[in-house]
Amino acid sequence: MKAEADKVLKDAVARGDVPGVVAVATDAKGTTYEGGFGKRTLGESADMTPDTVVWIASMTKAVTGAAAMQLVEQGKLSLDSPAKAVIPALGKVEVLDGFDDKGKPKTRKARGDITLRHLLTHTAGFGYDIWSPEIAKYMEAMEVPGIISCQDKALTTPLLFDPGERWFYGINIDFAGKMVEAASGQKLGAYMQANLFGPLGMDSTAFRMSDGMRARRATIHHRGEDGKLVPDPTIEIPQEPEFEMGGGGLYSTAGDYLKFVRMMLNQGKSDKGEAVLKPATVAEMSKNAMGDSKVTLLKTAAPPFSNDAEFFPGIDKQWGLSFMINNQDAPTGRSAGSLAWAGLANTYYWIDQKKGLGGVYATQILPFADVKSLPLFHAFESTVYGR
Repeated sequence: MKAEADKVLKDAVARGDVPGVVAVATDAKGTTYEGGFGKRTLGESADMTPDTVVWIASMTKAVTGAAAMQLVEQGKLSLDSPAKAVIPALGKVEVLDGFDDKGKPKTRKARGDITLRHLLTHTAGFGYDIWSPEIAKYMEAMEVPGIISCQDKALTTPLLFDPGERWFYGINIDFAGKMVEAASGQKLGAYMQANLFGPLGMDSTAFRMSDGMRARRATIHHRGEDGKLVPDPTIEIPQEPEFEMGGGGLYSTAGDYLKFVRMMLNQGKSDKGEAVLKPATVAEMSKNAMGDSKVTLLKTAAPPFSNDAEFFPGIDKQWGLSFMINNQDAPTGRSAGSLAWAGLANTYYWIDQKKGLGGVYATQILPFADVKSLPLFHAFESTVYGR
C-alpha cells in the first residue's frame, strides 16, 4: 500500500497536478501511512512534508461539533432546545423573502426556532455566499463582510428557509462555536486546546499559528482558467479575529487531524486511552441527524473559490452531528455509513468506522473541488482500501 500510495501522489506532483500534497491514513491502532511530496510553495525550495501546516478550513467544523457535543454530555448545551436561550441573536434571525425593486432585501419572521441540531446538520437555513447568489446579493446590499474576515458582522446574514426545512451548507457551525463559548465561558480555541487538542496530542492545531507552525505553513495556490497554479501568500485567516471561526478557522497538519479521526474510530478515546467523548456520543454523532433531508450539489456562485461540488454524485448522502454520511458504499472502498468532509483549499478526510479505517489528505489549492486535487484524494483513498 505504501509503495502504491507514494507512486500515486508522487506522479501527481511530477505531472504538475498539485504543487505539494500530504496524505496520511490510519486504522484504530495507529498510523498506517504518511507521505508528503512536492513543495509548500510552487517555485520555492521548502518541501511539503507530513508536518506541513495547512489551513484546514471547514475540517474545523467536525472539531467544533465535538466540542459542542462534550457540552451536551455535561448538560451545558441541548441539541433540541431553542438556541436563542444561549445566543439571543439566533432568536432574531429572519428568512430572506426576496428583494424590492431597489435591491433592498425583504425578510419575514422564521417559523420555528433554530436548535443546535439544526446548526450541526446545516438545516437551520443559513447559507454561504460562495454557493448562494441570494446571500451574496444580501451581503452586498447590507455591506456584510465575508465569513473569513472573522468579523461578527459576517454572521448577520438571514436564513434562506425555515429552520429544519432542508439542508444547505452555511455559517451554521460558526454559531455552534459561539454556543460553545457561551456555555463554557472560554474562547473557542482555549476550550478546544484544553478539551480536545491537549488530550489528543494535537500540538500543531490552532486558530492562531505559533511561530513554529508559521515556519511550516504551505501557501494557498489559485488554479486559473488555463489550469496553471499561482501561489497567493496573501490569503490568511485573521490572527487577531473578532471571533474564532468554528466553521473554518483552524490551521493544522494532516498528522494532527488524523488523531481526531482515530478518536472517532476508537469510540471517543485518545491514543492514550483517555475518553474525549463517550461511546454513545460518538454513535449519536455518526448517524443521520436530519430526518429525511438529503445533502445536495453545491452549485458555485463564486467560481474563483469553488467549483460545483458534490462527493460521489448519485450516492445518497445525509448529515450527522457535524459530518457528511454516505448511505451507500463509495467506489473508493469507503463503507456505507462512513463520515467525511473537507476544507475549502482542498483538504479532505474520511472516517470509516465499519472497516476501522480513516485518512486525511491536504493540498492548498483554490477553487474547492479542484479538478486535479479531488480526484487525487479519491485515488489515494482507493489505494488505502487496496482498490
